[in-house]
Amino acid sequence: MIAQTSRLQQVQRWFKQGLGAPLVILALLGMITIPLPPWLLDVFFTFNIVLSLVILMVTVYAKKVLDFAVFPTIILVATLFRLSLNIASTRVILLEGQNGGDAAGKVIEAFGAFVIGGNYAVGIIIFAILVIINFVVVTKGAGRVAEVSARFTLDSMPGKQMAIDADLSAGLITQEQAQERRKEITQEADFYGSMDGASKFVRGDAIAGIIILLINLIGGFAIGVGQHGLTFGEAVEIYTLLTIGDGLVAQIPALLLSSATAIIVTRVSGDTKDMGEQVENQLFSDPKALAVTAGIMGAMGVIPGMPNLAFLSFAAIAGGAAYWIYHNQQQAKLVQPSLSDPKDDTPAKPAELGWDDVNQVDLLGLEVGYRIISLVDQSQNGQLLDRVRGVRRKISQELGFLVSPVHIRDNLELKPNQYRIMLMGVAVGEGEVMPDRELAINPGQVFGEIAGAKTKDPTFGLEAVWIKLEDREEAQALGYTVVDASTVIATHISQVIQDNAAQLLGFDETQQLLDKLKQSSPKLVDHLVPDSLPLATVVKVLQGLLAEKVPIKDLRNIIAALAEKAVQTKDAAQLLMHVRAALGRAIVQAIIGMKTSMQVITLDPSLEQLLMQASQGAPEGQLAIEPGLAERLHKTLRSEVEKLEGQGEPAILLVSPQIRVQLARLFRFSLPSLNILAYTEVPEGLQIGVVARVGNS
Repeated sequence: MIAQTSRLQQVQRWFKQGLGAPLVILALLGMITIPLPPWLLDVFFTFNIVLSLVILMVTVYAKKVLDFAVFPTIILVATLFRLSLNIASTRVILLEGQNGGDAAGKVIEAFGAFVIGGNYAVGIIIFAILVIINFVVVTKGAGRVAEVSARFTLDSMPGKQMAIDADLSAGLITQEQAQERRKEITQEADFYGSMDGASKFVRGDAIAGIIILLINLIGGFAIGVGQHGLTFGEAVEIYTLLTIGDGLVAQIPALLLSSATAIIVTRVSGDTKDMGEQVENQLFSDPKALAVTAGIMGAMGVIPGMPNLAFLSFAAIAGGAAYWIYHNQQQAKLVQPSLSDPKDDTPAKPAELGWDDVNQVDLLGLEVGYRIISLVDQSQNGQLLDRVRGVRRKISQELGFLVSPVHIRDNLELKPNQYRIMLMGVAVGEGEVMPDRELAINPGQVFGEIAGAKTKDPTFGLEAVWIKLEDREEAQALGYTVVDASTVIATHISQVIQDNAAQLLGFDETQQLLDKLKQSSPKLVDHLVPDSLPLATVVKVLQGLLAEKVPIKDLRNIIAALAEKAVQTKDAAQLLMHVRAALGRAIVQAIIGMKTSMQVITLDPSLEQLLMQASQGAPEGQLAIEPGLAERLHKTLRSEVEKLEGQGEPAILLVSPQIRVQLARLFRFSLPSLNILAYTEVPEGLQIGVVARVGNS
């Protein structure tokens, strides 16, 4: 026993050292070239059947196609192994067939005798039917499915990649999860592409089986009669037995492998249930189908002349199964807790009114209609809470402060599918979703239309369609970005948070940021607050940065810049200008990336001087200019922005620091893609190229 274990361990070490594939190839070549004794053929034929059964069982229990990604290679190896066996058995049949039915081994004799049963014509017909089923039905269908799956999988890759990018941008997944999903998409495309080719191996194997059958029959008759002096009847008896046995012992594993190929390529992509669970959940989930079937079978069972016992028996079985499924579903509904039902029906006496009864307005809130409650309820596999949590985590990491929790509650005044995003008690966004469907968003270029309810993406206003879950793959193949209802709401919340980040940062959040910084830089924080600046001024500066989409992650640099400038001024606008100059490298890099040059738009000196005069004496953050000048400036800048965006370049307006804040506020909503920078914010060493100069005419 110990010796056998050591030998198995030695074989395992050979395979781990990369010797497994060469040994398999040598074995296949040996089977083709070296005559094998009948007992060794029995061993190999039995192993071939076992291998085919194992492959079939693995495909049945695989939860998704990538769980058996090596399947195309296994098909090739198994096919080559079976063809090598056919060559070895054909050699033995033609050389030793005159010695009787067991000349090629007991396995071939047993299969031949069992099927033929003394009637050679019946044996040939049964074998022909088996080959036709394998070649025409299973193999041809599996090959077609593999071809179509490969094409649709490759076509849907851009849509799937865009869906991953959307989830990553919304904070629903991490960078590592995005990389894993991209890798899985690539592997899936490679798998279906390989299966398209591997199915040709299976089809060729079926054709080879027919040809080998004819060679064994014709060659056996000729050799038996011409060389060994057998009568025609003896040659027919011996070589038909051997040929049919050899064909069956090869075609049965081939049929099992073809069935495994058909099962694996017809699996629903992304399904994480094995075949048994899918059949149970989808075929027997609705009792009405079984009930109607029971009724039809019962009606046929009472017709005179029909096999009444068989029909009525199956009618009773189907009816009993329908009642059992219906009963279990009703019991499951009774034990599920209701979100709206009170826990105690006993009326309670009203307590004395106190300050606890006065509710404060939530900083961030989400109100949902009653049909969207299922997205929130985790007992019903609701994913919205996890999605929102992921959004908060991602945005908090990007902006540099902890975003307040989103309080979710139902609102019966809303439409059943409607939701509303609240900021400090005021609605800032709303939309409608379909919990039982998915949203296919048109990113700008698709290759066709998809059936469904047309709508617009509530976050960005893009054209979109609510589609059925089973149409997801088709929509992705057409170029749509497909997301579920929870992701739609979470993405909308993410955009609202980013647009209103300045309002979400208050005194408490700022103090927590300072307390955290104080752990690493205590002198810096103590010197600034409250000795040099009040906390309110620090809050206003940080809010100003967030309002202009500048993260406050580099808090140490921000506080250091404030401490440096605080000895000269306490004005929040002046302090913000100085802080932006200190963060200039990060601000510019967020716009142009790692480029060493920057294309900008500038103002004519006379216009810039005019705007600087208009900013003096005007209310804070505003420009006292005539409406006509503002309109001409807006029109000219819009034209230049469109030109730069058409060239794939970011639009940047470079101005004097004294008017940067006013211009940024003036064009914040009308030209959101225009980045307005001050001269002091441009880092040293960066090359500047002026592409346009805007005048006041």
